[in-house]
Amino acid sequence: MKIITTCHEMQQTALAAKRSGQRIVFVPTMGYLHAGHASLLREGRTQGDLLVLSIFVNPIQFGANEDLGRYPRDIERDCQLARECGVDLVFLPDPAGMYPPGFQTSISVEKLSQPLCGASRPGHFDGVATVVTKLFNIVQPDVALFGKKDFQQLAVLRQMTSDLNLPVTIIGMPIVREQDGLAMSSRNAYLSAEQRESALVLSRAIKLVREQYQGGERSVAELQRAAESLITSTSSACIDYLEFRDSQTLQLVTTAGDTTLLALAVVIGTTRLIDNTVLGEEM
Repeated sequence: MKIITTCHEMQQTALAAKRSGQRIVFVPTMGYLHAGHASLLREGRTQGDLLVLSIFVNPIQFGANEDLGRYPRDIERDCQLARECGVDLVFLPDPAGMYPPGFQTSISVEKLSQPLCGASRPGHFDGVATVVTKLFNIVQPDVALFGKKDFQQLAVLRQMTSDLNLPVTIIGMPIVREQDGLAMSSRNAYLSAEQRESALVLSRAIKLVREQYQGGERSVAELQRAAESLITSTSSACIDYLEFRDSQTLQLVTTAGDTTLLALAVVIGTTRLIDNTVLGEEM
């Protein structure tokens, strides 16, 4: 496994691989890898010839009062997991290399970026779209894999890729959960033992909504009331948003169907966690 730290070397390596006919598969991450990332890498290994992992904590997708400085990092552990998953190249750029002096370009996917996390984190998805566009240009992937836990991010990146005619196939991978149902996230490392127990309320709310939907309930107002009641019964949990939207357009819906997305963000202590489910799909 090779580690590359400069944009120029990564791009030249990728272009040489393309000229030799290799199919490049890419998994972009912010590091502190877990089993969810491993699932992307293992699937990626089956999708092409050259598997590239990037680890970059992207400063322009963090707001002024967010956790950029304390975002968990462990490059040595990440590289070990990458080796175990068959990664060929790890791209480890630094902020100065990605955003040199004078950098002034931004990519914005307007409508899909506005609700949900976009409303809570203004400018977040501009930062995501911008860095992923740069990474796509540097790594030159044929295929890129992203987790569905960040459902809105996946929707934004699919739209961006289509709108800009980028020759990349986007694959969305299922949410990987702990045995007790908690969606895997690098930010779970922030939780104390007590907070981690409280964090289970996200997956429990999803389970409750799915059970009521499968039992015939179609009123979004009723489903939302049940989920909010469950979450607010946990004293350390504060709802940022809990919304039912069309999984394609992210427009609000009033009647639930198989393509309805339940998306929620809940703050546990000081840690903001997200989760989601599409009601007609397996969890």
